[in-house]
Parts: sequence; structure tokens; C-alpha cells
Amino acid sequence: MQDSWYELTLEVPAEQVDLVSCLLTEAGAAGVITADRPLDTFVPPDPDQPETGPQTLRAYFPGQALSALQHNLEQTFAQAASWLPMERVHLLGWRTIGAQDWAEGWKQHFQPFTVGPLLIRPTWDPTPPNPEQVLLRIDPGMAFGTGSHATTRLCLEAVVAAATAGGIRSVLDVGTGSGILAIAAALLGAERVVGCDIDPDACRVAVENAELNKVGARMTVVDTPLEQIAGRFDLVLANILAEENIRLANELTGHLADHGSLVLSGILQERIGAVREAFDRRFSRPPEIRLQDEWACLTYRR
Repeated sequence: MQDSWYELTLEVPAEQVDLVSCLLTEAGAAGVITADRPLDTFVPPDPDQPETGPQTLRAYFPGQALSALQHNLEQTFAQAASWLPMERVHLLGWRTIGAQDWAEGWKQHFQPFTVGPLLIRPTWDPTPPNPEQVLLRIDPGMAFGTGSHATTRLCLEAVVAAATAGGIRSVLDVGTGSGILAIAAALLGAERVVGCDIDPDACRVAVENAELNKVGARMTVVDTPLEQIAGRFDLVLANILAEENIRLANELTGHLADHGSLVLSGILQERIGAVREAFDRRFSRPPEIRLQDEWACLTYRR
């Protein structure tokens, strides 16, 4: 695990928090947290309370040459300037910190929640499931994916819908992160699940979470390039950025079995048209589109 990290602090308008967080992730951030008001360790923030005014974001990058990191971030923001007003995004400063400092700090933001029959709960929370619920315990560690972000929730809803509609035997989760989507599929009955990610830390965390949820025997985690993964799958999940979905269109559709479903997420609503331009011609029917906040999830079916 990376021992030292760069912490970047920014001030961002409330309505741009998700968009800027996405850009930071694209620029290489391993984690982004919002620190917009004083937090009480024993009183978690109310997720239903609307946010207004400027928000403080803290983004965490693996230790590397700071000048190269700053250059990459400047390029990412410059490319986004045509569709995202950047004049109210203020970079407040950088500092070097230890891994433990940020890996623990965001935990009070992660509260138990449900998606269909799933009760998704952090490992440190004792909330018990009711008899009708399936418990999914997750510890993201240094990987993306608590399920609290709109893109992941939309994917979880799609996994539940696929499992409810007729079951899913095999699943490929591209960009698995913490493994939350792959684990959800396994808990809901999938017999063969493959999660892939280019980040070694994410792969390690996903394996640990699979074992924690006792689905390790049915779930394989690999850092193999997508084009080298063998087989086709009933359900293919890609909770990655719109541009990555488009770039991987051939590989994603090539791994989809007959009568299978392809779920694409991590897509800003204004990028729906670009994603559909890349995928609509590969399917006989238009996608089902789910929306939440600024984000979209597209499900194609064969």
C-alpha cells in the first residue's frame, strides 16, 4: 500500500461537487471527500440535508512527482473548461500526508443503506439485516466504491433488477474498485463473477471484501486487460467514465453473452448522447436509462 499521499484541498460550488470529484478521479485521485461543515464523530451528517454555498473537497493522490501531478490536473481541468465553468473552483493548497490519515477520516460519511433486498453496510457498523434482507459488508479501503455515490447506486439497482428479472449466472465487473457490484451479484445468485481493475490496491481490497462476504469461491479478481479476459457473460458492468465506456465499446460488447445485459455508468447526463452514439448501433433496442443527480446509467439488452 502507498505510504504517503498528496492531499489537494479545493473550494467548489455545491452544484459542482460531483462533477469536480469526477475530474479529480480522472486526473488520478484515489479518493475524494467532502468536508463542507464541522463534523461530530458521534453524529453522522444527514444525507438528506441539501448542500448550499461553497464546499471544501479534499482529493488524495498517490505519492509521485508533484510537478507532474499538478500538470496532469491542469490539463484535465483545461479540457473540461468548455462544459464546466471553472471560475469558482479554487485550489487552496497541497500537503503530504500518511495513508492512515485519510483512509480513516471519511468513515463517518458512509452510512448503511438498502437497494432492493440488499442491506449495504460498512464493516464497522453493527446494523443487523432483517430476515428478508441480504447483507453486503464493504470496506473500500483505498478503492472506489461504497455504493453511496449516484453512479454506484444506479449500478446496484441494475444488478438487483437483472437478478430479479430472471437470475444472472455470470457477471463481468469492469473497473471493480472495492468489488461492491461484483459482490452484490454473487450474493444475489451469480455463479461465476469476474472483477477486473488496473489498480493493484483495488484488486487487493476487492478480494478482501469478497472473502468478507463469503463469495470468494465464486468471484475472481484480476488485473488482466479487458481484451485478454476470456468468455462471455450474462451481465457486464462498467461503472467507469463515459469516455472509457466509449473507448472500450468493442471489448464490452464482445464480452456480452446472447440475451445478456450491458450496464454502463459513470456517465454525466450531458454525455448520454456520445455514449449512445457508440453503443446504439450494436444493439437492436435503445437502452433503458436511469438518472440520479447529474449522472446516468444505461442498460442495453440483447
